[in-house]
Amino acid sequence: MSKLFALSLSIAVLGAVWAFLALGPLSGFVLVWAGFIAWGCFFHSGADEKALSRTIAGNVYGAVIAWIALLIIVNVPVAALGTAWPAIVVGVTVFFLVIVASVNLLSVVPANVYGYAATVAYSLHQGADAAGVGPLQRLTTASIGNPLILLIVSMVIGALFGYASAKLAGTLAKAEAPA
Repeated sequence: MSKLFALSLSIAVLGAVWAFLALGPLSGFVLVWAGFIAWGCFFHSGADEKALSRTIAGNVYGAVIAWIALLIIVNVPVAALGTAWPAIVVGVTVFFLVIVASVNLLSVVPANVYGYAATVAYSLHQGADAAGVGPLQRLTTASIGNPLILLIVSMVIGALFGYASAKLAGTLAKAEAPA
C-alpha cells in the first residue's frame, strides 16, 4: 500500500483508540485534544526518534513555563497595572520559550509554544468542578487536576501515539510493497 494510505490508516486506527481511551477509561486523566496537538507536533517535527524526544521535551518545557507564568499571575497580583501585569508576565515567560532554541532538545520552538498554549488555554477556559474549584486553584496540587500534570501526561501520551502511528505506517507500507 502507498505510504500515504498506510499513514492515513495507522492514524485513523490509533486516533480512534486514543479518542476511546481519552474519552472513556482515561477520562479525567488525559485530554484528547492535547494528545492530538502533541501527535501533530511529532509529525511536523520530523516523525522520527529525534522528533519524539524534541516533541516531548518541548511540550513539557512549554507547559512548565506556562505553569510558572500562571503561578506568578495568580499569586503576585499587581492590581495597579490591571491587564498589563499578566501581559508582562506572558511576555517575559514567552521569551524563555524561544531563547532556549540553541538547546537541541528544545530546538523545536513550536513544540515549546504548543505546551505553553495548551496549558494556559486549559487553565483559563476550563470551568470549575462540582466543588467550585477551577484549574487556577489547582496549580500547586499534586493531582491530575493540576493543569501542569494533566497537560504533560496528555501530551506525552499523544506524542507516543504519534510515534506508534509512524511506526505502524512504516510497517504497513513495507508489508504491502512489491518485491
